[in-house]
Amino acid sequence: MMLRKILLSFLLFISGLLHANGQQKVWLDTDTGNEMDDLYALVRLVLDPDIEVVGISSAHFNNPDLLVFEKWNAYDAKTLNTVEESQRLNEELMSAMQITGIPLPLGADRQIGRAWGQQDPRDSPAVQELIRQVKMLKDDEFLDVLTLGALTNIASAVIIAPEILPRIRVFSLGARYNPNTRAWNKNEFNIRNDLNAFDYLLNLEGFDFTVMPLDAAFPLQFDRDNTYEQLKDAIPVEKILADRWRIHNPQDKTRIMWDLALVEAYLKPGLAKIAEVNTPPENKVRNIRVYTWIDHEKLAADFWKTLNENRN
Repeated sequence: MMLRKILLSFLLFISGLLHANGQQKVWLDTDTGNEMDDLYALVRLVLDPDIEVVGISSAHFNNPDLLVFEKWNAYDAKTLNTVEESQRLNEELMSAMQITGIPLPLGADRQIGRAWGQQDPRDSPAVQELIRQVKMLKDDEFLDVLTLGALTNIASAVIIAPEILPRIRVFSLGARYNPNTRAWNKNEFNIRNDLNAFDYLLNLEGFDFTVMPLDAAFPLQFDRDNTYEQLKDAIPVEKILADRWRIHNPQDKTRIMWDLALVEAYLKPGLAKIAEVNTPPENKVRNIRVYTWIDHEKLAADFWKTLNENRN
């Protein structure tokens, strides 16, 4: 156990050095169309000067409510194509920030396999570009993949091109984990949208996997009025962020910034704690990592500081 802790500390130290030297390549996979926190997470990541974002892919957020309710958030459920909405917002945000040169490939439109299981991959432009980026890495490089929604795209990439497995490290938001009881709970939106993908990756030997459970992300919450006050409508991307709250969640005085919590904790590893834990009992017995704590106040301050610094 002590050896594992030492190894984990060493890996985090190396990760910190990579961030400091501006060497780490990062891929973001996000269901941007689902809620509002994805937009804030995307903006924060691409504004970071110490990493190189080499791709932003769109993820679906298909769920049963789309079949039985007229509305999903502010969308008409009957006409909503979830991955295309994520794609639209990814492109809109990057255009507003006047950032070009980062690939923005379209992801899969549904889970891997079928409703009863299986592991058939869902090929897509996102999967092919992700594979291409990994194969372009130098011998001493890794690609860090941050996923904010269903794990369809990353699971599909590994199934289609298993040779990329040793070159990627994945950080995902999803599931619940109680560090005191060591109990997992997969009854969570991102996981439910592709349980097949989550189980496949949990069972995949050699897959470098760090999960931020909702329990750890929960403390990072933004106040509506304070957010409106800090965002400047004269700046196009900030108006998009404010409008997302105004249009989709105007009734909410606070919002949990789930996805931003993962991005901030990844970028600021000194403001978070990670533990090595066992996979759920129904999965292959192996060790993965989970976030167990974040300094939500400092991470929130870092978001606003980064936004402010990039106004100049």
